[in-house]
Amino acid sequence: MRGVIDIPAELAAAQEKFNKEAGRAFIAALPDLTAAFLDRWDLRLAGAPMHGVSALVLPVDRADGTPAVLKLQIRDHESEGEPVALRLWNGDGAVRLLDHDEPTGTMLLERLDASRMLAHQPDVHEGVLVIARLLAHLHTTTAPEGMRRLGDMTAAMLERTPGALDRIPDPAARRLVADCAAAVREVAGEPGDRLLHWDLHDENVLAADRAPWLAIDPKPLAGDPGFDLWPALANNFDPDDIVWRFDAMTDVLGLDRARARAWTYGRVLQNCLWETEDGRPLDENDLEIARRLRARTA
Repeated sequence: MRGVIDIPAELAAAQEKFNKEAGRAFIAALPDLTAAFLDRWDLRLAGAPMHGVSALVLPVDRADGTPAVLKLQIRDHESEGEPVALRLWNGDGAVRLLDHDEPTGTMLLERLDASRMLAHQPDVHEGVLVIARLLAHLHTTTAPEGMRRLGDMTAAMLERTPGALDRIPDPAARRLVADCAAAVREVAGEPGDRLLHWDLHDENVLAADRAPWLAIDPKPLAGDPGFDLWPALANNFDPDDIVWRFDAMTDVLGLDRARARAWTYGRVLQNCLWETEDGRPLDENDLEIARRLRARTA
């Protein structure tokens, strides 16, 4: 690709699957976009490309030798708040933002140690506690005006729920999703104002020289901290560990468990709506999370 980068085939396939024409356009533009930012920010490539589902991440060195990463991604409603959140967190529990291009969403970030990911740690319980401690730092920040808001998302979810329930054939699953919606409806009037990460699981936590662990790749929104618990419950899924993880995280974060449980149901509801509306079966792990938390209150 113009002697600059090779586009990972997996990234191209993911963009084709999830973003269709916009994804194809993003992939086609990546070589020129990369070259432009290497030149604009005076960067030198310093390693092989990395990627997730939606972003290309390139290790680079700045002109003064400072290691960094160049992150190129589609700018959408989830990613557009990332630089805002990173500026506000200013390195407290999260990777530092070094530079940002508003029109494209391209970011220059401090380089963490990608070889030391929390997912590589053998003790799953310690990993859950690490995530909870990071969230405790991140949630001290009030979300700014203009950030996407849990209250708006919740209203839209509850409006879509009746139609989704009509498309769930299994009565037990339909009842469980309806129960999740009912619990969310009870807390919807107080959606919270904390700056949430939304996607803090063990592959989004890296080690650094300046801190044992730091969060990366937020999809931030303003809301209740309970809405941030689900990734650590679903990651490395173990049905018998759900209640321990939930209790441990709510202890570390000092959350009211009934309220946190309702907002965790909200994440399950969000996922179920996406699956149903896309014509896919409901995720059994999500349903089990709801079952285990519901049984704990019985």
